[in-house]
Amino acid sequence: MRLRVSIGKRLFFAVLLSIVAVAAIGVELVRWKLSDHALPSAAHDDMDHLDELAGALSTQYRYHHDWSFLPTSLEQRKRWLRDALLDVQGDQKNGATLRSPSLVYRIGLLDDNGRYLAGAIASRAMVVVASIDRIQRPIIVDGRLAGYLVVAKSQNPDDELAVAFLIEQQRNLLILAGASVFFSVLAAALLAAHFRRPVKRLVNGTRLLGQGQFATRLSIRRSDELGELADTFNQVAMRLQDMERDRQQWVADTSHELRTPLSVLQAQMEALQDGIRTATPDTFALMLRQVQSLTKLVDELYVLARADLGSRQYNKVSMDAWLLMQDVLADYAEKFRIAALSASISAVPSRGIVHGDSERLRQVIGNLLENSARYTDAGGRIEISGAIFGQELHIMVDDSAPAVPTELLNRVGERFFRVESSRNRQFGGAGLGLALSRQIIEAHDGSLLFAASPLGGLRATIVLQLET
Repeated sequence: MRLRVSIGKRLFFAVLLSIVAVAAIGVELVRWKLSDHALPSAAHDDMDHLDELAGALSTQYRYHHDWSFLPTSLEQRKRWLRDALLDVQGDQKNGATLRSPSLVYRIGLLDDNGRYLAGAIASRAMVVVASIDRIQRPIIVDGRLAGYLVVAKSQNPDDELAVAFLIEQQRNLLILAGASVFFSVLAAALLAAHFRRPVKRLVNGTRLLGQGQFATRLSIRRSDELGELADTFNQVAMRLQDMERDRQQWVADTSHELRTPLSVLQAQMEALQDGIRTATPDTFALMLRQVQSLTKLVDELYVLARADLGSRQYNKVSMDAWLLMQDVLADYAEKFRIAALSASISAVPSRGIVHGDSERLRQVIGNLLENSARYTDAGGRIEISGAIFGQELHIMVDDSAPAVPTELLNRVGERFFRVESSRNRQFGGAGLGLALSRQIIEAHDGSLLFAASPLGGLRATIVLQLET
């Protein structure tokens, strides 16, 4: 099972380790600085000093029968042992000094049970952290152990002055360590709270999205990565909400489109069954048209579903898109004549070679021309033009009235969308052709755009990438 570590704990350890690292570097710098000015070592004299001091202390102990002669104040006891060590070396006024000056700051006195009595004793933590050794010199009085003299020594004799400094400041260092831990906890708590609140809201919001509540939004206003993440979350939620709305509309529209031909079929069959109508060729022709309408609708839905899943195959080769446009237009000449429409095409663009699937692009052009032939008023016209913009080929198909209302132009190409006032069901089609055409063009790294036509109808623009 994977161990879960909260953000607060991670921040705490990060801050604490940073403080410890800085403290360790500081201690090492102090040791390096002090040892750089340390006097030559006099390690062989330390035991001599201990022996002399131990003899003096045992004499006083024998006289008083215990350690009652020591000062009562801890601070005085600390200084007392230093003075006692200097006294055994002779009269300071006459210039007697220790060869190892730091010894007075590294020596301490313990009783026979190891309890502190006087001087400076390196704590166990200091012994471990600073790699300090402790030399103990027993004090024997009349054959009985009275106590110990303890001297702290470094592994490197040149570091004795640094060791003396650390022992002298060990209480302050302990306070500093406690303060470091406290401020680490405080900083980690504040930082964790600063980050945990938006993270928790993100987690809760994600759970709501997982439950299908796509209207969920986060009101996190931050200028850091969490704020960017919240903005991205809101964009994803909005996109999911739009997709869910489209899905619901898709189901409703599909049901509506299927219901009409099925209702007609059901009515015809019930009329035949009840004897209201007779089985004439006209009756069967009407029913067959409804079946064909259903078949076409199901086929278009299947093609769109495959395109959505990305499973539709395209056989792309180098081809002349403008030549293809001319070819498809020629196929529709008779249909335009029957519909009393005139069609024209402009001059050939300077370039027209694209990388595409000719059959799929032929289907797109056919859908656009079919749309113009079906919905343009008799006596109108269709104009086809081409233009080069950078590395793009734009093919425009313009038709005359009726026009699509301006507020509905951005919906042209949506599935099942029709402008009911003029381009409606009576002319056939379920509003899937343009949606399918848009998917085909987008699969060619292009776009299919719709706008108002200068002829008074609709302009459809095919945008394709030219081959370099």
